[in-house]
Amino acid sequence: MIRLTVPLIEEDDLDAVREALASGYLVQGRHVAALEAGIAAWTGTRHVVVVSSGTAALHLSLLGLGLGPGSRVAVPAYSFNATANVVAMVGATPVFVDIEPNTFAMDPDALEVAHGRQPLDAVMPVHPFGQIADMSGLAGAAPGVLIVEDAAAALGARRDGATAGSFGAAGCFSFHPRKVLTTGEGGAIATNDAALARTLRALRNHGLDPDAPAPDFVMAGLNYRMTDVQAALGVTQLAKLERMIAGRLAAAERYTLLLAGTPLRCPTTPPGATPVWQSYVTLVPFGVDRDALIRRLRGEGVEVQIGTYHMPMTSYFREHFGFRRGDFPVTDDVADRTLSLPLHPTITAEEQATVIERLVAAL
Repeated sequence: MIRLTVPLIEEDDLDAVREALASGYLVQGRHVAALEAGIAAWTGTRHVVVVSSGTAALHLSLLGLGLGPGSRVAVPAYSFNATANVVAMVGATPVFVDIEPNTFAMDPDALEVAHGRQPLDAVMPVHPFGQIADMSGLAGAAPGVLIVEDAAAALGARRDGATAGSFGAAGCFSFHPRKVLTTGEGGAIATNDAALARTLRALRNHGLDPDAPAPDFVMAGLNYRMTDVQAALGVTQLAKLERMIAGRLAAAERYTLLLAGTPLRCPTTPPGATPVWQSYVTLVPFGVDRDALIRRLRGEGVEVQIGTYHMPMTSYFREHFGFRRGDFPVTDDVADRTLSLPLHPTITAEEQATVIERLVAAL
């Protein structure tokens, strides 16, 4: 099977995990601090707080910024459901916004319409598949509104001279095995706001004051801590992040060449953007049964997958908010036709040629 993704786990990763386990210090230790410092250096932000998952990062960011009942938070219609779930979980209202047809990111024009219809309290743009959304356009569409980046798939990506996670009040990352850097599960929040960082550190650890000389619980909190074992893996992963991104970039460039002249549409990179290619997501032609295509290719040893989800059309949001096909026309089209191809730093040119050969034959 040519797998959709394979995490790059090498001997230094295994050694780091063994050392962390043998140390007996398994939670909130020196590896957590080292990983936070390393991610801050990558993002160019003053503070980073690592947590147990990317979803936890989003959830704590909304809580830390005081968003809750009565708040309206814009999210793209096309994303993994965690993006909108956390908005609902804090009691706020998710305001779905259609996407750009080429980048699959939130459309600034659609955001401007949503903000004009009823003012928003926050915007949560997603950087789809490791490519940064049009942050200047989105900021202009909802001026002065809080921005929380769902940069789950985009650690290391750049656009217009800035890094993913540095554009808003908070930038949230995931370290799930399908991401460029993995700690198994895990996440991080980057921010330049010292007060917010302090609140996030308390919220992730049961409300415990992170600066008090003796334990003191200063707010109601959660247990969203990252273990030191995970952080040890994250530190060694971070040391090779540049190499992993370079491997993905080379693989993405090979796919683009292999797909020339085929019926599939390649992903688009805007000027001034450097994606990290968490996934290489194509569009199949109109009329193709994408789900049947996925089943056939998997049967032939090629693991492909949909891009991600049309969130307003998933059962919970459709039933609770009454969304219908046609409410988000670009997402309607994209969600039916995206196909994610196998991509990871160690995929070979021969494997990629096989993927495209079998895909074109199946089409």
